[in-house]
Amino acid sequence: MSVMLPKFPISPEHIELVVTRFYAKVRNHSELGPIFANHVHDWPPHEAKITRFWRNAIGIERNYDGNPQRAHMAAPDIQGHHFALWLGLFDETLQDSLAPETAAAWSALAHRIGRALKMSIDQRDAPKDAPPRLF
Repeated sequence: MSVMLPKFPISPEHIELVVTRFYAKVRNHSELGPIFANHVHDWPPHEAKITRFWRNAIGIERNYDGNPQRAHMAAPDIQGHHFALWLGLFDETLQDSLAPETAAAWSALAHRIGRALKMSIDQRDAPKDAPPRLF
């Protein structure tokens, strides 16, 4: 296994804590909760998978085998405006759970990923003859 340099200092335990707290908020969110309930039927394995995703994205380990873009694209009830809600809850969770510098670094990464996913969803939902949106 190759040595990886994380994008910012954080422990695997803190990643798991953030993911657990975040999804507790998602399940109670009036708009996001029902969408996630349509797709997540067993929360512990989902949270474990997303914890692996973030460990991979942050650069702690390479143990994630999913495709977030494909998963989001296959869910017609996920719409572009949901990413602002998702990121708002995620930022709130980061700020409540981590030191400010770590929260800000993780938030910046989440926002980059969120923009890319939102762009894919917006393209999916655009009229077939519409020009691509590049923002």
